[in-house]
Amino acid sequence: MSKWLVLAIAGLMATVAAAATANDKIGFIYVGPAADYGYNMSMDIGRKDVEAAFDGVSTTTFEAIPESAEVERVMERLINTDHNIIFATSYGYLDHAIKVGKKYPNVAFLHAGGLKTSANVGTYWADSDDGMYLAGVVAGSVTKSNKLGFVGAFQIPQLFRSINAFTLGAQLVNPDVTTTVVWTGGWWEPQKEAEAVNAFADQGIDVIAEQVDSPITIGQTAEKRNVFIIGKDVDISDRVPNAWLTGVSWNWGPMMVGMVKDIKAGTWKPGHVRGNLASGHAVLDPFGMAVPADVQAKVLALKDAIIKGDREVWSGPVSHQDGTVILKEGETMSMEQIESMNYLVKGVIGASN
Repeated sequence: MSKWLVLAIAGLMATVAAAATANDKIGFIYVGPAADYGYNMSMDIGRKDVEAAFDGVSTTTFEAIPESAEVERVMERLINTDHNIIFATSYGYLDHAIKVGKKYPNVAFLHAGGLKTSANVGTYWADSDDGMYLAGVVAGSVTKSNKLGFVGAFQIPQLFRSINAFTLGAQLVNPDVTTTVVWTGGWWEPQKEAEAVNAFADQGIDVIAEQVDSPITIGQTAEKRNVFIIGKDVDISDRVPNAWLTGVSWNWGPMMVGMVKDIKAGTWKPGHVRGNLASGHAVLDPFGMAVPADVQAKVLALKDAIIKGDREVWSGPVSHQDGTVILKEGETMSMEQIESMNYLVKGVIGASN
């Protein structure tokens, strides 16, 4: 890299940092309603933490913005009203953020997940794989039928990771379990989510995990059908106490506050900021009343081992659902391998493409 290119990049980063420091208006864009008691609510809780952490900072939110060119128009609207930091919180916003970012080099874009960056676009994410693995241990211990279900929105790496981690955790304590997956094709599809839960219950599936934008519909339907659920994104144990086993929630606030501090200090560099269970950015939710004490103790011991680094979820042996070996004994995955996952592991029933 030439000296002049290095100087140009350094100058651009300084310009981004200076513009963000001078401005206290931050934009947040959500793919669904902020009050969904799920993913978007978790992001909005993080937004409130950002407002509380900085004197004089104000935030603006846009809700229910599709992962399409529509989000580019929302980004431009924020920029035209002097918002120089934008949190693009849904997986499908990344290419749009990079496109708009080229036009506005003084704006810092912070995108939820993905492996792409640019001069003024970075990503952040909290890996929930460890939590889903532990939730799988709970499910595999509690199931009577050895049949688990999973309701997923889209066939993207983040969901493949959750399904696979959940299944591997269940198989740790119960090698006979299977996980059947239904894809809804949308982040917010209450009717399809209810239909999936009812279909699972009719098949004898007695524990259902999910990764859609809100666990509310799945939880309430499971409660009616007397089956258990594993929650995601926000703890809703008080709303579905009979169905609840455990879940994995997000804690975005500390990460968001840290990135904004770096931008304002002029030290932010577009890269991949990551958290996990050990860092506290992903949280294992409380156990439900149906989880036996010995199972709780086993899960908490595994959690401690993961946090201490004594246990790695993505370590071999791991096989594809068709039996092909993905990881041999002793092998582990890189971040790039984990975040580009596009397959389902052995024991999962359902399409992966």
